[in-house]
Amino acid sequence: MKKILLTGAGGFVGMRIAQHLQGRYELITFPKGVLSRADLSEIRAFAVNAAPHAIIHTAAIADMGVCEANPEDSWRSNVLLTETLCSAAQELHAKIVCYSSDQVYNGCDPLLGPYREDIPLTPVNVYGRHKLEAERRGLAACPDAVMLRATWMYDLSGESLQTRGGLLPHLLRQAEENRMERFSSTDFRGITWVRQAAELSEKALELPGGAYNFGSPNHLSMYDTVCAALSALGLPAHLAERDDSGRVRCLSMDQTKINAHGIVFDSTADGFIRCAKAFAD
Repeated sequence: MKKILLTGAGGFVGMRIAQHLQGRYELITFPKGVLSRADLSEIRAFAVNAAPHAIIHTAAIADMGVCEANPEDSWRSNVLLTETLCSAAQELHAKIVCYSSDQVYNGCDPLLGPYREDIPLTPVNVYGRHKLEAERRGLAACPDAVMLRATWMYDLSGESLQTRGGLLPHLLRQAEENRMERFSSTDFRGITWVRQAAELSEKALELPGGAYNFGSPNHLSMYDTVCAALSALGLPAHLAERDDSGRVRCLSMDQTKINAHGIVFDSTADGFIRCAKAFAD
């Protein structure tokens, strides 16, 4: 049985990847707290000594507010840890897949979206800048590394898996409170059911090295996206009100590159339907 070293196995994405891979691979994880406390040389030694066939790296500080307030912690967790694991993968001749973020596109001209992977990038926040630097350093250490620029994700509760903030849980809470909210008609981004991302993370192990947009395509504004989500959940449309006042922002990504390798996501709207149906059955 092939071995996979999985980081962030207790987190929102990593937990679902672990569930998907369970029983088909020998899963190796770092002892709790090691990635946040141990010296990077110790982390590298653990990875090399584990001798996995592949590494899937999801561990990160993903809270953008925390990254802004604690840039040194973000640099270590989001940049240096990725570089360290890519270096270990290169020594082992093991495949490594690292989760990056669509925030690398936050700062691009919205008229150029949906964005392809090869456009110039100038991220405007610490998290986005650090994820982009992690891609650069990781690929320099291991040219065969795969960097997945993941969208915002969501899930519904169940099967004892933790559910963090996400659009569908937010809308369900909003409906419980019978509270209307305004959603932007000038903000565009893909939003992905995390379980489909977990399934396709395994296929990402077969990709050639480089950066890939990873998640559901979406050409809808946030307002129209919310309307699609409300419909999928069977919730009343009046919970969402259109807001035309904001500046145009785009994090929507072009999936042509990854689709060419046989990795195809549901659209954001279709993902809502699939997720809602799965939890209704």
